[in-house]
Amino acid sequence: MTAAPDATTLLPPVPGDRPLAEIEARDITAWFGSHKVLDRVSLTMPAGGITALIGPSGCGKSTFLRILNRMHELVPSAQLAGEVLLDGEDIYDPERRLIDARRAIGMVFQKPNPFPAMSIRENVLAGLRLTGTRASKSTKDELVESCLIKGGLWSEVKDRLDAPGGGLSGGQQQRLCIARSLAIKPRVLLMDEPCSALDPTSTRVIEETMKDLAREVTIVIVTHNMQQAARVSDTCAFFLASQGTPGVIVEHGDTGAMFQSPQDPRTSDYVHGRFG
Repeated sequence: MTAAPDATTLLPPVPGDRPLAEIEARDITAWFGSHKVLDRVSLTMPAGGITALIGPSGCGKSTFLRILNRMHELVPSAQLAGEVLLDGEDIYDPERRLIDARRAIGMVFQKPNPFPAMSIRENVLAGLRLTGTRASKSTKDELVESCLIKGGLWSEVKDRLDAPGGGLSGGQQQRLCIARSLAIKPRVLLMDEPCSALDPTSTRVIEETMKDLAREVTIVIVTHNMQQAARVSDTCAFFLASQGTPGVIVEHGDTGAMFQSPQDPRTSDYVHGRFG
């Protein structure tokens, strides 16, 4: 891709030009004030796969997910110990810029959050503006098309790219948010219950999009939907917090094995709907 002559930052290479990224958490302990919410959590999320974080509400899954791209530190009372390694380099290293971590590790939230006053095209390109990245018009046009294709939305909006992003349906808005997150070419994509507010048809489309994206981007998803975890993920981690204690990982590994023959009886009870 060719950037404009006055580009402050060049667009990174397309994902196919790079090896897929592994992300690893080591001994993560997290607090909100004096309340410990995670205790020495370690997990490797394999490159080029989909890792599902499962467990009942309040066990620290979403906090863990936000730690993976340094969103935890946005909370004034938040504290953290441990390391998050992207290809062996700690994203919390004091010499590493926050913007570099956010560019490498994108995020899609539970509730679709397109910028309502922006067009579909402007929504996709918003990340470039936020990261100080400039590009030529032709490069932007190519980027909009490729990201919307990867987000599973291009065929539905290609003739109305200047229409407001907020005018799309809920499922389309979520796919627009996925396309927006892909525009800065992250190596890891975090998804916090991305289908919880969507109808079954939209959920199916998002799941198909995730499977396609996993060929290029490592995906970590939080979900309360056990059927979804079983359908889309390659590996799975079961979080649990006993009453009054911080969240820990009870069991993790191959998704099929965890659902068919879990090693811990608590995992079996959860994935088979006996609690949670």
